Amino acid sequence: MRFAINDNQPPSPTSLWRGSVRIANVGIFVLLFGGFLYLARPILLPVVAAVVIGTLLARPTRGAASFRIPPWLSALVLVGLLAGLIGAAIVALSGPVVEWIGQAPEIGARIRELLRFFERPLAALNDIRNAIAQPDGQDGSALKVDTAGGMLAPAIAMVTPAIGEIVVFFGTLYFFLAARTTLRQQLVTMSDDRGTRLTTLRIINDFEDTLATYLATVTAINICLGLFVATVFWLIGFPHPLVWGVVVFVLNYIPYLGSALVTLLLALVGLVTFPIASQALIAPAIFLAATTIEGHFITPSIIGRRLTINPLAVFLALVFWTWLWGPLGAFLAAPLLIVGMVAVRHLFPNDEPKLPG
Repeated sequence: MRFAINDNQPPSPTSLWRGSVRIANVGIFVLLFGGFLYLARPILLPVVAAVVIGTLLARPTRGAASFRIPPWLSALVLVGLLAGLIGAAIVALSGPVVEWIGQAPEIGARIRELLRFFERPLAALNDIRNAIAQPDGQDGSALKVDTAGGMLAPAIAMVTPAIGEIVVFFGTLYFFLAARTTLRQQLVTMSDDRGTRLTTLRIINDFEDTLATYLATVTAINICLGLFVATVFWLIGFPHPLVWGVVVFVLNYIPYLGSALVTLLLALVGLVTFPIASQALIAPAIFLAATTIEGHFITPSIIGRRLTINPLAVFLALVFWTWLWGPLGAFLAAPLLIVGMVAVRHLFPNDEPKLPG
């Protein structure tokens, strides 16, 4: 038996053309908006970072207002405390960083010693690279591990933003905290319709509550994880345990990539500190176990289903914002993803059907 499919109303060319035009307009807008985000990075990055952090610090500002403390004064105190904490962290990290930079040649030698098993494959790849890069027969140099010049210089360049961006960040943070109430009122009263005002106020409240809850929860978890790492490293005799606690606290804001980077740094420092490879891997193993328990059990149970994010969405957001805005974009990937999820939830409400039974 043969079945025939008959479409009595095929789509007209006009409807197909209109759909294609809509898709093309959306694609052009996405491309132009992505280019705008990339070109405006020096301004947008510190502004967005200030708004995200200001959302977390808004709760202490509201608490201070209940004691009749002026918003400008509480904002000034909070910005000053944040600047002091950042300065203290930089001072605490400067000594060990200088020490590790001085040990860069030794780290490179230990890495080459451990990678002797891959010496022949690496040499073959190096010959292919030299043949492609120098087709005229010039002698290519041997495989080098330029740890100090090739790795540390870009890393230092990435974590030391321009003075102008720092000024924009702290200026935006102060005025956002000081004029937050006025800004909310202006956004709500932009429309004359009462329903639109209520919807705008509901969206703003959802933005602030969701983002502040997520940031406060992650900050508390990172503080506990940093204290745990510092204590355990002090007990096992790992160098600079307090500094490692600060590093874990900061980098754990970056999903996936932060813990991987800390594990790699611990392994490199352990290779120089301890003569035996098994001893050098104790600290990375402890941290990897702690961050695995934290990421798979502790954080999901504390955050709950309301703030649970799809791991694939987190990974793609991390890749996108790191590619677009660099390392600081990696810190903002999860908060920006939460903001996007809240916006989609309000703009495109999903009425889930109730299944029988």
